Amino acid sequence: MGKKRIVKKGSTEGEVAAGVATAPATTSSKKRYSFGILHVQSTYNNTKVLLTDDAGNALVASSSGALGFSGAKKGTPFAAAKVGETVGLKAQALGIQDVSVIVRGVGSGRESAIRGFISKSIGITAIKDTTPVPFNGPQPKKARRV
Repeated sequence: MGKKRIVKKGSTEGEVAAGVATAPATTSSKKRYSFGILHVQSTYNNTKVLLTDDAGNALVASSSGALGFSGAKKGTPFAAAKVGETVGLKAQALGIQDVSVIVRGVGSGRESAIRGFISKSIGITAIKDTTPVPFNGPQPKKARRV
């Protein structure tokens, strides 16, 4: 059915009553950032990219699954490059010029996501790898007593 438009009597047809909410006219953020931190999490099955400001507040995020890749294709370098390009376009709209990159994971999309992001002419100041590594690894089974 939908909502009906409420028009005041005596007003022109284009005017809408003040009680009816309208969609916001702006599509981009008004706040501008010059520096950000790019978090790339690359697993065997997916690649996620998150852009934050220097305080750690999320600005832009995307992943292979969000772009429509499914199954084994999500973990490919091609999908990771597309994710990097998508985040790069959104970062340009925010006015970001330089980023510091933090990479996590051992997937095949580690470099590809960064290369896709660089293709949108945004500078990289540092790359840091924070992949979690176990100190002593899994413990062996106990010896069998017969």
